[in-house]
Amino acid sequence: DAAPASQRIRRRPALSSLCLSQHASAVELYEGDSFILPCEFPTFRFQDPTVVWSRSDLSPPTVHQHQRQGDELKDQNQRYSGRTSMKTDALETGDLSLNLTNLQLSDSATYTCSVREFGRELSQSDVQLQVKERFPSWAKALLVLLVLLVLVLFFSGILLFHFRQYFTSGECLLLHYP
Repeated sequence: DAAPASQRIRRRPALSSLCLSQHASAVELYEGDSFILPCEFPTFRFQDPTVVWSRSDLSPPTVHQHQRQGDELKDQNQRYSGRTSMKTDALETGDLSLNLTNLQLSDSATYTCSVREFGRELSQSDVQLQVKERFPSWAKALLVLLVLLVLVLFFSGILLFHFRQYFTSGECLLLHYP
C-alpha cells in the first residue's frame, strides 16, 4: 500500500499474530537532512536487551546496534559509519529511535528495529524511509539551460554594443532615397 507519507511504521510484536499498522504524517526528507527513525519498546523491563537497527537488503545488514554497555558498531554496514546515533539512555527509557544524519538517496529503504534478549526476539518494528533529491535532475537541467541562455544574451549584447557604429552608420544602408 503506497502511502503518501515519506515514512511508514509497522510493528510486529514477537510471539503474537497481532499486527498494528500506523501511518505517520507526511514528511519530506531530502539529501543532506537528518531524521530520527522512531522505535519504542519498554526495554527497562529486561535484564540485558540489545537493539539492532537493520536493513535486509544490505550486507552486512546492521545499521546500528546498541547494548547496555553502549553502541556496538563492529558489524555496522560501512555506508552508515559516523552517521548514526541513539540516545545513551535508550534502554532505560524505551526510546530506541535512531538518529540518521546526512541522508543520502541510497538511504531510501525499510529499516527494522529489533529488540532481543539472550537471542530471543522481543519486538520488531519496520520504518519505511524515502529520501528525495534536493534538486531533481530536471530542475538542474533547466537551471543549466537558463544560465546558458543568459550567457548567450549577455555576450550577444556586448557584441552588438561593440559593433554598434557599423549598424548605425550610413555606409551599411543598402537603400538610398533620392
